[in-house]
Amino acid sequence: MQEFITIAIAHLLAVASPGPDFAIVLKQSVNGGVRTGLWTSAGVGAGIFLHVTYCVLGVALLLSRVDWLFTLVKLIAAAYLAWLGVQALWHAWRSADVAHAGAGAELAPVRAISTGFLTNGLNPKATLFFLALWTVVISPETPVGIQALYGVYLALATFAWFAMLSRLLGQQRVRGLLLRSGKWFEAGMGAVLLFLAAQIAVTA
Repeated sequence: MQEFITIAIAHLLAVASPGPDFAIVLKQSVNGGVRTGLWTSAGVGAGIFLHVTYCVLGVALLLSRVDWLFTLVKLIAAAYLAWLGVQALWHAWRSADVAHAGAGAELAPVRAISTGFLTNGLNPKATLFFLALWTVVISPETPVGIQALYGVYLALATFAWFAMLSRLLGQQRVRGLLLRSGKWFEAGMGAVLLFLAAQIAVTA
């Protein structure tokens, strides 16, 4: 129980801090509405299973010790976020009024889920966080079944957090307030994603 409480508190602090997951859920919820935000949140939650799986298998430890492999993962993550950022800037530049172009543009569930999954699954900072949990907090003697339950909790808690944000940010009043700035909101989100990509590439 003490192990679980430590994991839950550490996860709450990590998931509540702004990062790529928050940025992408914000963007999707405002541009596509609550449903798009919820599907994206489901993808972010599913990405947790990827981290848990390779931690249980010991792959995370390998990533942290093999510099070139971790650098490769880091660059792939940075490139993906940069691509999302460039897309946002391109849409902002092409559209004279993103408030009309973006509002109601609900993404297909598969696309929204995959965006959330890739954003979380490729995040090297998440890799380091889960590595810390599995090497410092979780005892090697903890049964694999219990570790799997930890993973289920972490995935569900992550989804719950971002689903709550999606419902808040995807409300018509909130969307209208943010989209009222027109193309500047889309351009701002693109700039944030590019900044996060650069931060991951340089500091992760």
